[in-house]
Amino acid sequence: MSNEDLRKKAIDISKRACDEDRKTNYEEAYGLYKQSIRYFMHLYKYEQNPILKQSFQEKLGEYMKRAEELNDYLHGEEKKQPVLSGGVREERKGPGKSGNRPEDDDANAGLRKGLEGAIITEKPNVKWTDVAGLANAKQVLQEAVILPSRFPELFVGKRTPWKGILLYGPPGTGKSFLAKACATECDGTFFSVSSSDLVSKFMGESERLVRSLFEMARSSRPAVIFIDEIDSLCGSRSEGENDATRRIKTEFLVQMQGVGHNEEGILVLGATNIPWELDPAIRRRFERRVYISLPEAPARALMFKLNLGDTPNDLTEEDYNELGNRTEGYSGSDIATTVKAALMEPVRKCQRATHFLPVNVAGQTKYSPCAPSTPGAREMTLMDVPAGALKPPEVDIDDFFRILDTTRPSVSPQDLLKQQEFTEMYGQEG
Repeated sequence: MSNEDLRKKAIDISKRACDEDRKTNYEEAYGLYKQSIRYFMHLYKYEQNPILKQSFQEKLGEYMKRAEELNDYLHGEEKKQPVLSGGVREERKGPGKSGNRPEDDDANAGLRKGLEGAIITEKPNVKWTDVAGLANAKQVLQEAVILPSRFPELFVGKRTPWKGILLYGPPGTGKSFLAKACATECDGTFFSVSSSDLVSKFMGESERLVRSLFEMARSSRPAVIFIDEIDSLCGSRSEGENDATRRIKTEFLVQMQGVGHNEEGILVLGATNIPWELDPAIRRRFERRVYISLPEAPARALMFKLNLGDTPNDLTEEDYNELGNRTEGYSGSDIATTVKAALMEPVRKCQRATHFLPVNVAGQTKYSPCAPSTPGAREMTLMDVPAGALKPPEVDIDDFFRILDTTRPSVSPQDLLKQQEFTEMYGQEG
């Protein structure tokens, strides 16, 4: 019997147990509770989904408590009738709730609780000024995220903020970094999810996850829903795809721009490296499609400076400009990797050094690697330097040149050509 069959069996037995319990048929209810507990224990033991695992644990606690109450009543000395309350949840009734099964309510609550982990509660501390270049992309995002909450008087009448923005471009160009800047700067709730957060192996659960995500966003507006690698969730529909995948896309389409949904105060922000794989209906939902291209030379120079940060160095503005000119075709991620490698060069100099020069730093003797011919040099290795007495060399331009001599850009010309063709048809330059 599959896990899905076991789950249905467990829910069916527990429902019958609750029905018999409400009818005060305690003997039958007790037996059914014991059966459902065995099923839920098996499900809990082998379940990998943390959301469902927690749901099974909660059900186990409820049914075990109720079974103990019935056991005390049936086989103990206490014969006071056990009132059904608290321990086992009865079917909810009320406006819009009649007919909902209790297990469905529990499952939805579990899904929403699991999605709470997607809410960014701590700001990533990435400001707009930390993003080099991409002026148009930053302007579009500010129009959609920052200005509506800070200056609502700008958006009156037919002038409304963007509801869907797609960031696309080669890998490593800063799409996720822009999303981090949005999370830092926005005043509302920021949801950051990936396709793996919204896909489940259980029938119907993926659609409920998508629905729960949008319901949570509507209840906490203004809100931004950022979906990274959205192509894996909303790829082009085809005849060969399975029904589950099709239902996820349909639910996503309905939630983004469906009849009866008020999307005011909600922005859906998507990011993808392969925009041509998106379903056309999903692509249409993203009103603005912004191409995040490879950085130009001035932006690359600024990226070197930002990635180097406050690390001790002797680079000048001319050096940064030279690095920017030498890295044509490099993405932001390539530059970050290059800087990280260059920052290790002083470490390698210390490891390779055979001589160190004693120098006075704030009244203390420190040792800096040097050439054997340097006056006053001492023959020693890095391991001979006393702890806390090392003065590592600063990063210089030659460190970067050595790294650039052995590295190449990660984005191929073929990838760029496909991105540019998509931009000519559907997008706009970032």
